[in-house]
Amino acid sequence: MKQILTIVLFALLARAQAPLGELSSQFQSLVQRTSPAVVQIVVRAYAADGDNSTPLIRTAKGNGSGTIVSADGFIITNAHVVANARRIQVLLPITTEEAQTRRSILKTNGKLVDATLVGQDRETDIAVLKLDQTSLSFVPFGDSESLQQGHLVFAFGSPLALDNSVTMGIVSSVARQVRPDDPMIYIQTDAAINPGNSGGPLVNSSGQLVGINTFILSQSGGSEGIGFAAPANIVKAVYQQIREHGRVRRGQIGVLAQTITPLLARALELKRESGVIIEDVTPGGPAAAAGLKIGDIVLSLGNKPVENARQFGVNVYQNAMKTIELEVLRGTDLRKVPVAVLERPRDPDRLLAHVTNDSHRIRKLGILAVDLDDKVIPLYQSLRDYTGVVIAGITADLAIESNRLQPGDIIHRINQQTLLNLDALRTALETFKHGEAVALHIERMGQLQYVLVEID
Repeated sequence: MKQILTIVLFALLARAQAPLGELSSQFQSLVQRTSPAVVQIVVRAYAADGDNSTPLIRTAKGNGSGTIVSADGFIITNAHVVANARRIQVLLPITTEEAQTRRSILKTNGKLVDATLVGQDRETDIAVLKLDQTSLSFVPFGDSESLQQGHLVFAFGSPLALDNSVTMGIVSSVARQVRPDDPMIYIQTDAAINPGNSGGPLVNSSGQLVGINTFILSQSGGSEGIGFAAPANIVKAVYQQIREHGRVRRGQIGVLAQTITPLLARALELKRESGVIIEDVTPGGPAAAAGLKIGDIVLSLGNKPVENARQFGVNVYQNAMKTIELEVLRGTDLRKVPVAVLERPRDPDRLLAHVTNDSHRIRKLGILAVDLDDKVIPLYQSLRDYTGVVIAGITADLAIESNRLQPGDIIHRINQQTLLNLDALRTALETFKHGEAVALHIERMGQLQYVLVEID
């Protein structure tokens, strides 16, 4: 009996070897096609020195990953990889032809070349670079909406500056929000992603780009199987707009909307438990001109039902310089309201020009900030308040919490205290202990909101 079982086992193993070998060869072929289009990005960036005795902000060196998406040298990476960059260089891998001439298993480094920043979009954390190169290998775009939970994916990049690395996993979730009503969604994967992978491609089993590796959730600082990638369909739309306009054109109507939940509906005694409710209307904006009011419930946009605030926001910003029709419920009154969608003003990137030394560094918040004065106010089309400080840059390492504050945000108050200038902010922060949470009342794109942050 034992001999029979042994014979059967060997027969099963022999039958399995061929399919396993074929699968391994397919994986190898996919990696060989993709790797030449994955680059390491080396950045000289503007950052505050950690030494209190040094009065000036220094230039720091950082690394990340990038994905070549066209033969003529366009590269997609994360905006946080090239944040505040003074010089961007790209380490191109050796070509397939060069690799075939090398016998050693240890491959030499590729060529380090300068790259130009074409544009960046902080809301999606996507940046586009350009190389003065042609005939490059590139990763073709795939359809991220075709992804399903459990699909096989591969993550490429330079984790911890180890160039040309690849890991494999599955799609854990096809649409994950970091925060409720966040307009950005991510693909969640258990493929190992570590610091330095940011900007590298997440590809499907056909070798198509389905995401850009962006961040991880981790208690240890390394991969724990919870990685997130920006979906390729969003990335492609951002990439095409940056190539055409140098920026992403988004529409706005001057409202802040929130998804209605059963708990919110009960608290506000609403007659519906779905849709979105208007929680702020910017004075003088398109929504105010159209007659929208705080408390209005938006049921549909362009005859399409509105289910949540993210969907509402995305559909608004995709219709810049057009007129949309909203179906709105006010009490028991159902009405259709045409609203003009204006293009949102560009982010005030010139704020960094006003940062001259370490006095602009607010260490406890991980930001560079400037006074809201007569030199900065002209950078904004309109303001709700004319006292406060403006965030010029984020200096902390990218994390979920640090992403709550963005360059261009205006901090008007900390808890209940009105801020007149940087000195007032710094003095107020001294009263809080490490790890204590404070509420910053900020203005972002003409809308007021509270942001909770922990003191570093």
